[in-house]
Amino acid sequence: MPSTTGNNLSNGDKQKYKFKPAQHLPLTEKCQHYTNRADVPLELQKYWAQRYTIFSSYDDGVAMTDDAWFGVTPEPVALQIAWEMNDISKEKTTIIDIFAGAGGNSIPFALSERWSRVISIEKDRDTLACAQNNASIYGVTDQITWVLGDSFKYLSLALTNPASLDPSLRIDPETTVIFASPPWGGPGYTTDEVFNLHEMEPYNLSQLHEACKAMDHALFLPRSSDLRQIAKLMPAGKKAEVVQYCVEGASKAMVAYIPAESSSKATFYYHTGDD
Repeated sequence: MPSTTGNNLSNGDKQKYKFKPAQHLPLTEKCQHYTNRADVPLELQKYWAQRYTIFSSYDDGVAMTDDAWFGVTPEPVALQIAWEMNDISKEKTTIIDIFAGAGGNSIPFALSERWSRVISIEKDRDTLACAQNNASIYGVTDQITWVLGDSFKYLSLALTNPASLDPSLRIDPETTVIFASPPWGGPGYTTDEVFNLHEMEPYNLSQLHEACKAMDHALFLPRSSDLRQIAKLMPAGKKAEVVQYCVEGASKAMVAYIPAESSSKATFYYHTGDD
């Protein structure tokens, strides 16, 4: 595994890296903490009404961009996912949240203290500023390595050209897990009884799997996702485990836990006796 030490690097070395850890980003006018319903855009009001389910510490200054409200994982679900992922193979020491959003999943991963490294990637500067702010409220901002950039480019470089990454962002695929909670959209997302994941926008199932397949990965998907499409991704001898996550008896989403193509194990979610 490449060294992750960033000491004694020249300015020229630092400038040549295509991905470096993000510095602290200040909140902007797009980073909102709504306190009055009258100020909340109409399309966000149903989400704002659930703000304490999304972030229990909302009143402490949680900030989100308007777009982030649509994609943040409810806190009880995110905590349950983080708790359950504590039990995967102990050889896995790094987790990468490739769609960090406002921090809804990265924060529980850091709070779990399960991981040696939590790398959190977000391509929108304002949203990443919100995530850093929110992680600070929960006391874990320094336990997360923040990256401002395109997660697909990062993963490609991590596998094919790790020297182009700051040493602190280089990974060992054998000890790394990816968590992907992509934006959900596309034809039929809100109406179809069974959602066609190949029509999901802006990233479909094939794109997500292709980017993540070199490592064990967990895909956070709509609750109505077509399980047959997930099953078809599996090579012979491999199994995806799918878990539905509910809040107050209502399913909010499913997570498909998928082993790396090169893994010697049939699954990655449940391990007994060998770790």
